[in-house]
Amino acid sequence: MPGTNLTREEAQQRAKLLTVDSYEIDLDLSGAQGEGGTYRSVTTVRFDSAETGAESFIDLVAPAVHEVTLNGDSLDPAEVFKDSRIALPGILEGRNILRVVADCAYTNTGEGLHRFVDPVDQQAYLYTQFEVPDARRVFASFEQPDLKATFQFTVKAPTGWTVISNSPTPEPKDDIWVFEPTPRISTYITALILGPYHSVHSVYEKDGQSVPLGIYCRPSLAEFLDSDAIFEVTRQGFEWFQEKFDYAYPFKKYDQLFVPEFNAGAMENAGAVTIRDQYVFRSKVTDAAYEVRAATILHELAHMWFGDLVTMEWWNDLWLNESFATYAEAACQAYAPQSRWPHSWTTFANSMKTWAYRQDQLPSTHPIMAEINDLDDVLVNFDGITYAKGASVLKQLVAYVGEDEFFQGVQAYFKRHAFGNTRLSDLLGALEETSGRDLKTWSKAWLETAGINVLRPEIETDANGVITAFAVRQEAPALPAGAKGESTLRPHRIAVGLYDLSAPDTDTASGKLLRDDENGRIELDVDGELTAVPELVGRRRPAVILLNDDDLSYAKVRLDEQSLAFVTEHLGDFESSLPRALCWASAWDMTRDAELATRDYLSLVLSGIGKESDIGVVQSLHRQVKLAIELYADPTAREALLTRWTDATLAHLKSAAGGSDHQLAWARAFAATARTPEQLDLLEGLLDGRETIEGLAVDTELRWAFVQQLAAVGRFDEAEIAGEYERDRTAAGERHAATARSARPTEEAKSEAWASVVESDKLPNAVQEAVIGGFVQTGQRELLAPYTDKYFAAVKDVWDSRSHEMAQQIVVGLYPSVQVSEETLRKTDEWLASAEPGPALRRLISESRAGVERALRAQAADAAATSR
Repeated sequence: MPGTNLTREEAQQRAKLLTVDSYEIDLDLSGAQGEGGTYRSVTTVRFDSAETGAESFIDLVAPAVHEVTLNGDSLDPAEVFKDSRIALPGILEGRNILRVVADCAYTNTGEGLHRFVDPVDQQAYLYTQFEVPDARRVFASFEQPDLKATFQFTVKAPTGWTVISNSPTPEPKDDIWVFEPTPRISTYITALILGPYHSVHSVYEKDGQSVPLGIYCRPSLAEFLDSDAIFEVTRQGFEWFQEKFDYAYPFKKYDQLFVPEFNAGAMENAGAVTIRDQYVFRSKVTDAAYEVRAATILHELAHMWFGDLVTMEWWNDLWLNESFATYAEAACQAYAPQSRWPHSWTTFANSMKTWAYRQDQLPSTHPIMAEINDLDDVLVNFDGITYAKGASVLKQLVAYVGEDEFFQGVQAYFKRHAFGNTRLSDLLGALEETSGRDLKTWSKAWLETAGINVLRPEIETDANGVITAFAVRQEAPALPAGAKGESTLRPHRIAVGLYDLSAPDTDTASGKLLRDDENGRIELDVDGELTAVPELVGRRRPAVILLNDDDLSYAKVRLDEQSLAFVTEHLGDFESSLPRALCWASAWDMTRDAELATRDYLSLVLSGIGKESDIGVVQSLHRQVKLAIELYADPTAREALLTRWTDATLAHLKSAAGGSDHQLAWARAFAATARTPEQLDLLEGLLDGRETIEGLAVDTELRWAFVQQLAAVGRFDEAEIAGEYERDRTAAGERHAATARSARPTEEAKSEAWASVVESDKLPNAVQEAVIGGFVQTGQRELLAPYTDKYFAAVKDVWDSRSHEMAQQIVVGLYPSVQVSEETLRKTDEWLASAEPGPALRRLISESRAGVERALRAQAADAAATSR
């Protein structure tokens, strides 16, 4: 039985048979302010068939279907509606008209039509989220990306509400909003957002082009909405993308809607982008948060061309959609005039590349161009390979074919396939035309194989320190156990950077690590196992030799012994942020690979982080050190390392410039591991005003960070948590309070949290996520130990009974990752053998298991370091 699944073969057969012309969708949402439940959905679809008498089906997830009429003939819903499909027998060759009347359901899972009630004003706010297969939760649809059509929405809404869709917003008549038809687009990028939203409007104008711009959020967030900054980034994107793509923005307006309880970062609905409303910042955040928000805005804007104007034929090219938008967001920030974040490639190396390297070493690793056999496959494939590795490889492709040639190919691609569907070969063909390069071999090596290469320098010098031989050795480590395919060597376009320490000046005690502008960089192609670099022979060996400088390629990089020793003492002295980020990433990767002991990683971070100016890198180091100590350290040394780290966070907090981003980041890092009586007294004192740190604003979000830690260590209980919620009776406050309650170190708190998530399905998606986040505390291993068996007893039923988003939160979030032991591996293996999970669930459990296995290796390496 298909259930809610759809196979690629079924989609291909349907696309071969049908061409869809238009949808008319009539929704009665006039009762949305009430208790939720269901609403009336009426869909009229006009489509053509290549054959007479053929059978097909249309997709619908609905509690009830009342009418199905095909070409004027009434079909019995009881006979034709089952397994989320409506059978369509006896289709006519040529034009067919289908009408479906159904009751569809509001959701609280972030899928389909999500309904949320703001505790501040008690008003309901709704939005749709349809990617991958959830338009069918709102209207009957041929739910696959290559059956494009026009969509005309008519919506009856409560009085006083605003309704936004892909087409320009009309004037309502008797609370009925009739939108004009969209251009031909895919079902998954259609959208409806409605409620008493607050809005700000502007326009993008250039050379006679005029695009209305809108920004929306709930009224309770309006005072925090920095619309000018959001419009500035949006206009920057319009300027840069239209120039690089040589194709005018393809829709009639561009709205950005900050919506509640959103599962992802944002969604590229055509002309009506939805964005998680945590990006409307209620409290002070660091510049890194603004940079991430800007990247999200630019990512979704890039999708208006790559994804919406031209769309993948099937989900196996999802990677191309997401990789292109991820590359484009970083490139725009790096190269657009007046960009606030020209260092975006540092952020890319620090965050995206790290994500990709982690994902590519899991047993679920797969080629960038993944085999997507059905919807279940794609739902778990929004991962670090689809987004980050793909974007990294695209960045290398740009270096390989040339930036101008790359964008000339993209321009031809958009013009050739506007409002159509494509495969990877269509883009590569366009790039081959403009670059003159044969990309078939490149594609096979980079897109059709899994795994990651390691690059190491091999250096010989004479007694005077002059290089006599230099080569780059490439390794292809075996793929993780369980992964499909074989490891392979690949062609890499890389730069080799040569760095020396400058003489100290009045501002620095040790000088700066610099690369000579003329002779400090060599760019070359690495292919095969060993690539000689004769250009370096005869040159004096510098202090640091850095492979893959400028981060052109996708590979794990190792430093030679002499460079590593120097970097260990001087990592913070690199003048440029990108080589620092590459060295930090290499050290973190070595720690994860059990090549560098956790205690040595901590020493490296403590020696260099005080000189790190990039706040995004600083915050990543905070997260990585905490994770390393809690999961990768020898358990017998964990307490001492935590003490060393927390003492350092407090020292940096007190010495950081008042009101600076670094001060805020260190305050959060301190709160995350504070646990001695004196440290907890300080947190309490900062909360009640008895203690102050000059320049540190203990605002709403920082207060919750303190409260949650005090709850997790048992200092705060229900009275204090409820008291903090009284100060912040908002949706965010509700989530923070849920996290604090489930973090408490008592059997009662854990039992209550477990029951609310696993034994009940009533929590909204965002609250469930908050409860899970509090439940799992690395300092509560003994208290959480009984839940390992409970997890394996419940997880399959959870997967089978919940929606995908809700089930994945539970499967990944409640896996006993903090129980780093052989016993956890054994219990996981026994469950995998006996439960016979489907591929998607097996993948998620296997990925979590790999984390425990990796932690065991790292703990052994750290323990071995004690004997040195």
